Amino acid sequence: MRPLSSWPLEDRRRVRGVFTDIDDTLTTEGAITPEALTALVALQTAGLPVIAVTGRPLGWSEPFARAWPVQAIVAENGAVALVGEQEVHDAGFTGAGDAPANGHPSGKKIKKLYLQDSATRAGNFARMQEVARRIVTEVTGATLARDSAGRETDIAIDHSEFSHLPASAIHQVVATMQAAGMQATVSSIHINGWFGEHDKLAGARWILRALTGRDLDDEIATWAYIGDSTNDQRMFEHFPQSVGVANIARFVPQLAHLPRYVTEAERGEGFAEMAQSLLAAR
Repeated sequence: MRPLSSWPLEDRRRVRGVFTDIDDTLTTEGAITPEALTALVALQTAGLPVIAVTGRPLGWSEPFARAWPVQAIVAENGAVALVGEQEVHDAGFTGAGDAPANGHPSGKKIKKLYLQDSATRAGNFARMQEVARRIVTEVTGATLARDSAGRETDIAIDHSEFSHLPASAIHQVVATMQAAGMQATVSSIHINGWFGEHDKLAGARWILRALTGRDLDDEIATWAYIGDSTNDQRMFEHFPQSVGVANIARFVPQLAHLPRYVTEAERGEGFAEMAQSLLAAR
């Protein structure tokens, strides 16, 4: 990883939008910081759209999709997205529904987009609950993430948000998910598992096509990605303009693919640092 200050001006000028993780990238101690929110506004004002891609659930993401100046939030590691209803171009998805604004003062009308059809989601949901029950029974200290009620297409085990699991238990949870035929990934706070071939990169490809009709792989050098943990490494591998916030140092020994650049600041302040670097190149 190189310091963010070494990011070439020519490369920064090519960037036309940003994909970002949420937890411990946009947020600090579970909340978006004023610096990060100001950075989102500044990027939007400069014509640089921001799309968040997260392991967080649909229910947790809805209020932020309405309130934050982001073009979309892709939740549950690529399986479901929340976008402004007017922004959908050619969804390429199998199901949709309206998410009410619930009287939020800045509530834009949100459309839910699903990667899997309703029958597949229902079948997978039942199978995932059985795996979750097995994990909390068999893995000492394992508990479901507190945001589990809002999850539709994955399960999440807390390892660092409200409880702590040692590395051996994290490994056992991942192994149990994989033995059941699930995809499994570890974020900065949760261990997520799901049925299907999607991940954050697939979700990014899907949502760009849904919003614009364009193929991400054709223009990936013009998009930046910023993240902080092991579930971001597929993005780090594929995005040439990849950035880690400084707190990624915790996960470096576990990463096969590192971001190209790293910020000096951690979490939301690191995101703001990255945004300022892009804006300075305009």
